[in-house]
Amino acid sequence: MAFYLTYLGHSAFEIKTPNQAILIDPFLQASRNYDYRESNITDIFLTHGHVDHLGSAIDISINKRACITAVFELANYCIQKGTRSKGVNFGAWINYEWGRALFVPAFHSSSSSEGVYLGEPAGIVLEVNGVTLYHAGDTSLFSDMKLIKELYNPDIVMLPVGGTYTMDIEHAAIAAKWLSAKVTIPIHYNTFEAINVDINRFDMLLQTANLNCQIMQPDETIAF
Repeated sequence: MAFYLTYLGHSAFEIKTPNQAILIDPFLQASRNYDYRESNITDIFLTHGHVDHLGSAIDISINKRACITAVFELANYCIQKGTRSKGVNFGAWINYEWGRALFVPAFHSSSSSEGVYLGEPAGIVLEVNGVTLYHAGDTSLFSDMKLIKELYNPDIVMLPVGGTYTMDIEHAAIAAKWLSAKVTIPIHYNTFEAINVDINRFDMLLQTANLNCQIMQPDETIAF
């Protein structure tokens, strides 16, 4: 077992290794059983600053002394709120005890609930105990996903599918084909009305392409 991956709803995940836990976009509205106080959270990654991705990151960072890694402007915003944060940008690996991470572009926007500009939105590639994950963040379909496949060949891909603010099911299915991961997990859907979809359609489109779609329920955990 390399790690446990727990889906916390919307776009949020916990990656738990034997010694640490990592959070991505911890908007925990859909989670019923998750208690961050029970995990040894050392790192929090944020794809962008919208409230449904920033979520509880600031509170968790302060309470657990966990470091937030985010694009420079968003990291500085978190520092101003009292957190430990590391500001980064696109294109370089950052090393951690559990592996390494790289921020890549996403096509979206990023601002606080007060309207403060929080830098460019991002996707995140993580290498954890020999497994590569790609969390696309909030994004449209874009051709550099083919480059992400070529350079990083992710084993696990998390793709937004809800439409309106991100790719819809049809475009996410194309992204899944380009990335052709061992496991594709749909995210950012059915949290609120504007992103309600029939997720079984996405599953069907991936099955037709001989791709493995893993529809996860909030608080569901998979071992990798």
